[in-house]
Order: sequence, then C-alpha cells, then structure tokens
Amino acid sequence: MRDTTLGPEARAEALAKMAEQELDILVVGGGVVGAGSALDAATRGLSVGIVEAHDWASGTSSRSSKLIHGGLRYLEMLDFALVREALKERGLLLEKLAPHLVKPVPFLYPLQHKGWERIYAGSGVALYDAMSISSGHGRGLPVHRHLTRKHALRVAPALRKDALVGALQYYDAQVDDARLVVTLVRTAASYGALAANHAKVVGFLREGERVVGARVRDGEAGGEYEVRARQVVNATGVWTDDTQALIGERGQFHVRASKGIHLVVPKDRIHSNSGLILRTEKSVLFVIPWGRHWIIGTTDTDWMLDKSHPAASTADIDYLLEHVNSVLNTPLTRDDVQGVYAGLRPLLAGESDATSKLSREHTVAHPAPGLVVVAGGKYTTYRVMAKDAVDEAVHGLDRRVADCCTEDVPLAGAEGYQALWNARARIAARTGVHVARVEHLLNRYGSLADEVLALIEQDASLGAPLAAADDYLRAEVVYAARAEGARHLEDVLTRRTRISIETFDRGTRSARDAAELMAPVLGWDQAQIDKEVEYYEKRVEAERESQLQPDDQTADAARLGAPDIVPL
Repeated sequence: MRDTTLGPEARAEALAKMAEQELDILVVGGGVVGAGSALDAATRGLSVGIVEAHDWASGTSSRSSKLIHGGLRYLEMLDFALVREALKERGLLLEKLAPHLVKPVPFLYPLQHKGWERIYAGSGVALYDAMSISSGHGRGLPVHRHLTRKHALRVAPALRKDALVGALQYYDAQVDDARLVVTLVRTAASYGALAANHAKVVGFLREGERVVGARVRDGEAGGEYEVRARQVVNATGVWTDDTQALIGERGQFHVRASKGIHLVVPKDRIHSNSGLILRTEKSVLFVIPWGRHWIIGTTDTDWMLDKSHPAASTADIDYLLEHVNSVLNTPLTRDDVQGVYAGLRPLLAGESDATSKLSREHTVAHPAPGLVVVAGGKYTTYRVMAKDAVDEAVHGLDRRVADCCTEDVPLAGAEGYQALWNARARIAARTGVHVARVEHLLNRYGSLADEVLALIEQDASLGAPLAAADDYLRAEVVYAARAEGARHLEDVLTRRTRISIETFDRGTRSARDAAELMAPVLGWDQAQIDKEVEYYEKRVEAERESQLQPDDQTADAARLGAPDIVPL
C-alpha cells in the first residue's frame, strides 16, 4: 500500500498543492459520502482534493448507530431495491473492502404475539437473508433462526419473561463509523487525493454562471486559498443548504435535519449474548453490542437549531430509557449511562420528483455548471452515493474517464488483515504486547497495526494504556496525530478513539495525558496543551448541562456555552 499518512506535514502540503493546480474534482465535506467520493474519483485516475470544515466525520458520520445493515424495516415499506442495494454493500464491506472494521453482529427480535407474528416477521427475515445471499456477497453471515421463549431467555437473560413469547435471531454488521471515514480518506490519499481537514469553504469561485472552484480558509494556520477545480462536489450532508447558499442557488431540493440520540451503557448492565431490536410506536429501537458497552438508540425528531453541536435533552434520554426498560428485568437509570451522543440525519425534502432520479433515499443534482450536489442516503450505501456523485461530475469533464472501480478497492489496512489475524499470537510474542491488545489493534487498523506496534518498539512507554482509558494504548494517540489527521484533543478523544462516550468521566481524566502525547507531533507548547485540555473540559461540561435540560431549545443553548477550539 502506498503512503496513507494524514499527518500535519501532509495536510499543509495538500493545501498548498490544491492552490497551485486546477483539480479535476474538489470534494467539499469530509463525512462518509465526501470521503467515498474522493476515493471514487482518485481511483478513476482523476486529480482530486477534499476539504472538511472541522474534523473528518465530525458531523453525522461519527454519530450514527454504527450499523452496516440492509435496513430490515424497509422491507415492510416494500422498498426492495434499497434493501438489496444495502445488503450488497454490507457484504462487500464485510468480505472485501473493510473486513478489519466491519464485523457481524447478532440481533434478537422478541415476538410478542403467538402464531401470526412469527410467520409475518419470520417471512421478512427469511427474505432479508435470501436477498443477502443472492447479492453474491452475503454468504459469510449466519442465517436467521427461530427461538422459543425459553431459548431466547438463555440468549438474553436480561429480558423480562412477559416481554416475549419467542424470538427471531438474525445477523447484521457494525462499524466504528468515524474510523471508517478516516480510513476512506487515507485510502483516497494513497491514490493521490489531496486532503485537508479544518479547512472551510467560505465561498465559491465563479466565471459567469459556472462554478470553477472554492475559497478555502485554513482553520489551523490562518489565511485563505483559492482552489480551482473543473467540477465541485458538494457532499456536506445536513449543511447542504448552507453550502448551496454560498453561490446563491437554492437548489432543486432541501435537506432537513432529523436528530437521533444514543446512550452508551456498560456491558454488565444488560445481561445478553446478542443485540436486541425492539419495536416502538414510531420506529425501532436497537440495543447494540459495542465492545465493553451497549449502544441504545435511536430517536427521530426534527432539529432546527445549531447543526454543529446537536444536543440531547433529558426528554430524549428518558424516552430511550423508558422504551428499553419496558423489556428489561432490571431497569436502567440515568446513573447507568456512561455516554450520550446526538447526530443529525440528512433527510431529503424534494420540491419535485425529477430531483430523485437515482434513489428514493439519496439524490444527485447539477444545480449550476461545475457544481454537483449529493444528499440524503444512508451510511451503508455511501459507496453507491459516491459513485453516483462522481458519475454526474464526470459528465461535466468533457473527456473519457474510467468507470467506478471502488467495488474492487480494499480500504487501507484490509490487505493482509486476515493473515495477521491468524498470526496474532506470534505478533504478541514478538512485540511483547498482550494478544488481546494485538487483537484490538488489528480490529482498528488492520494491517496498519504494524505502524502502531512500531511506535511501541521505538518507545516502550507507548505500549501502556492511556490514563483512565484502559482500552486504548498511548501509542494510538501519537499515531492519531501523526498518521490519521487528528489536529486537536477532541479529534482524538471523540473520533480516533471513543473515550468521550465510553468512560463515565467522558474523557476528562484522559485529556491531559493525551494532549501531552500529541504535543511533540503537532508542535504544541505548554500553553497550547493547557488550552486543548481546557476547551475539552468545557465541551464535556456543556454537554452534561445540555442533557439536564427539558427540551431542544434549552439543551441547544446549554451546549453552545462551550466555544470551539477552532472557531470557523
């Protein structure tokens, strides 16, 4: 694999190069669709740049349910094409593209009615499995099975006996969503894409009606760059309308933000060997295994307030606790909640059917010459969305360009992963790192785990756990700053690791240790270390305060009490 480093030098060089040449495609937005678009374009042989106003995946793409799934509930809506498409993508990620990041996960669906419900739900899950296998990429997952109530309670003793008459168990997949995005950007960079986070588009360059590039403000070093491109792809998710406003184009559709919140609780609070999927009056509720934790979610409510920092109110938290407690023997309380996070789904609100030409779930438009907009969709089908966006951009390049090939391009760390997994005991013996730690590294970095282990070989102290966050090694913090584009303490504690939602202190006890590890890589002095820690602590304090507020308005006001370390 070519160099995939996203360190500080690579970022500075990428911004400089973007300003020096006309790119074929400039991607605006560093979420999963933007990152996927940059990789798609780069692997077609195009010159590509990608910029993100904050950190990679800092918006919706780090705050999802962390599932790679076909969308079982879409079968009820008879949206077979969407489910088939998503199941194919799930299989590709599991088997070929990112087997180190995407893993199978079992779910138990409790049945509450005898007879008809088992037939109805069982038929749906059987069709789900059949569609997965027929896609050609679903043979690696076990098929569903029917369970009696007694068997289901052995699998999930936490369930109340009167909460089910039996159950179905089926499989989907899960991913650390932020890690997948960073890996996509790193893979795109290895194929020549120029990538810079904390670089905000503040305006578009125009020649008559045509968009010919963008003005980009460097949030780190200051200053602005003019980046010229033959085509610009707007992949800014819930910020789509805001980005469109920079060129005075209202666009053919609007993107509405829907808030979803998730709770993180310790694994020992729910005694189960399987995830759970529960029906609610509005949708479904997932209880998802997450290492030494469970993720419980999600909600679905309109959000009209600050998009950068969606806030979870006490009403949101109580809603999830009430619904999950309706089936649990031992109810959860607020004291059991280690972490809370809120994200915004970008939902399409189209003005005409013509804009939805590619899928009910996502759309691509060309609102002005030189500008392509992609919006909507779901995390699992990011690769299809990226392909559709780049296909549309290619139409405006007026030259022959290769077809999409990302179906056959493994992400950084995928190649050699299985061989290293098979050799994990030998790797542990060779490096002196416990085999459980080696497994942890392989499932976060794949074959790039060798680079993290090399840091430990150079400095044995980096093989110790980070202060107050035993699941992560100190080497991972250094590696995040050196190779994964982390520019600030929040980037590491919230997205390169998940310490901010996996510890009761929300990462505050780990903050100074992490900042001091990042400092030599990023050139921080003591004042900057202190500033990073202070800003992170204020962020946690504001989030905690917002989660005590009764509604969205008061929660939003409380969350905005903490300033961003890099105001843009």
